[in-house]
Amino acid sequence: MEQLSIAGSFLLAPRIHTDDRGQTLEWFRGAEFAGDLGHRLALAQANLSVSRRGSVRGVHFADVPPGQAKYVTCVRGAVLDVVVDVRVGSPTFGRNNPVDLDDRNRRALYLAEGLGHVFIALTDDATVVYLCSQPYAPDREHGVHPLDPALGIPWPDGIEPLLSAKDAAAPSLAEAEAAGLLPDYRTCLAYQQSLPG
Repeated sequence: MEQLSIAGSFLLAPRIHTDDRGQTLEWFRGAEFAGDLGHRLALAQANLSVSRRGSVRGVHFADVPPGQAKYVTCVRGAVLDVVVDVRVGSPTFGRNNPVDLDDRNRRALYLAEGLGHVFIALTDDATVVYLCSQPYAPDREHGVHPLDPALGIPWPDGIEPLLSAKDAAAPSLAEAEAAGLLPDYRTCLAYQQSLPG
């Protein structure tokens, strides 16, 4: 696992075994994952989304505790996946870290509780699979407008972003902070340290 520039986010590049039949790989191994993170990833829900080119999903995050850690990979097509630090008090608050996930590199992205997550589909039928530490709970879920210039996300040229009505109505980062919607960095760290190893 490679630590990204935002604490609590990691990129995994699995070993891909190829032969005449195709490919096989292990994209998640609980014991090794726990060894790298210092705690295990509780699996409470698995999601799959299929998106047409230009579809944007996010920036989403959940109240901490318990938050919702995510382990994300793209099994068909390609996406630009972005970690956004929405944790008030974090040294990297408001920054983003984009990574390419696709069906060739087979990389996976881990986001700890409290981090924001968004992606844009770079191909039609981009299929993304998420393992989640907590089930979806609408009363604890929040968002930040993905096109907020303050986030500085490097959206790809030549692709018109397509947002859901909910994401299009999401507040800016500054509005979300003023409304008290954003997670606290120290609370996030304390919660992650309390997770079983």
